[in-house]
Amino acid sequence: MYGTILSRARSLGHGLGGRLALMALGGMALMSGLLGGMTRLGWPLSTGSLAELHGPLLISGMFGTLIGLERAIALGRPWAFACPAAAGLGTLALLAGLPLVAGAALYVIAAVVLVAASVVVARSQPTVFHGAMILGAIAWLAGNVFWLSGQSVPEIVGWWLAFPILTVAGERLELSRVLIPTRRAEWVFLLGAGLLLAGAQNALVAADGAVLFGTGLVLLTSWLLPHDIARRNVRQRRETRFFAVCMLCGYGWLGGAGLLLLLSANRSVGLPYDVAIHAVLIGFALSMVFGHALIILPAITRRRIQYHGAVYVPLLLLQTGTLMRVCGGLVGHEVARLWSGPVVLLAIAGLAAVVFDGARKSGRRRAQLWSGQDGLENEPAPSKG
Repeated sequence: MYGTILSRARSLGHGLGGRLALMALGGMALMSGLLGGMTRLGWPLSTGSLAELHGPLLISGMFGTLIGLERAIALGRPWAFACPAAAGLGTLALLAGLPLVAGAALYVIAAVVLVAASVVVARSQPTVFHGAMILGAIAWLAGNVFWLSGQSVPEIVGWWLAFPILTVAGERLELSRVLIPTRRAEWVFLLGAGLLLAGAQNALVAADGAVLFGTGLVLLTSWLLPHDIARRNVRQRRETRFFAVCMLCGYGWLGGAGLLLLLSANRSVGLPYDVAIHAVLIGFALSMVFGHALIILPAITRRRIQYHGAVYVPLLLLQTGTLMRVCGGLVGHEVARLWSGPVVLLAIAGLAAVVFDGARKSGRRRAQLWSGQDGLENEPAPSKG
């Protein structure tokens, strides 16, 4: 899919401004959701309403917009951009203080378009990995519909979490064809996805739902780790290695979240539900965002980002913040929980700074080459002979 996105992005140059606006809306949802989460941790940085909306903003606002944009570029159909547009408008509606039903309805529309786009993509190449992406889009749609109908976030959060999990798993399954997984391995993958959806249906706050969802996470992680090409790419260099490290870190948090949910029947182990959700959202999902940033951003913006090893610093901060959030929640260490939020925000700000600096340096280098600097003006003219 990444190759398709790159080629489509180059051919859709006239829509650059629109794509940047949609990315900005996704970034707005991310920061608003994180500020709401900081408020829930105890930092008075936003209103109580934003704190209550931090989950929907992160899942439907950020991931809905960015995954929808990625899928629309890959498909290359103008109507598919209605998904990220509706998701972005839903975010604006919630942040503007409109009734929840307005934002939820726009998120439903966005999910419907994403399901349709995923089906169109799958019709041209019916495969297991495209089926996993369809299931992820359907899970997002189900969560949005249930939220629109008035169900609480704890009751439906499993559907929302299944959205980025199955989307990423499907994309990795597509790339894993290089390693040629067996038919039996694909059945393990499908079983994990099925258990994930069954757990979402029963709700993660229920003991049986948590166990089903946790088992699905463990199965998917046990499948992804040996079959993902990231195991090979981690021995490569530069962007390729960084992306692989991000993927492997995310898988570690995904499997850890599954184990925590499996322990949820034993309430003496802290609060596995809350900790597992943040292990998935921060540890897994944001690790995926960090890795994708160096691949998707150049494709969407049509501007190369010069790689620098400093990109590992924000990744390390992200893993540290997640560890503080998870361990603080498990042992009841409120100071660790409280300061995990600023560490995660610092990680995101650090990634943005490294990416911006890489784009700036790449642009300067490009300008130098274009103007004949960097020693090119001294190149001898080719001989006619």
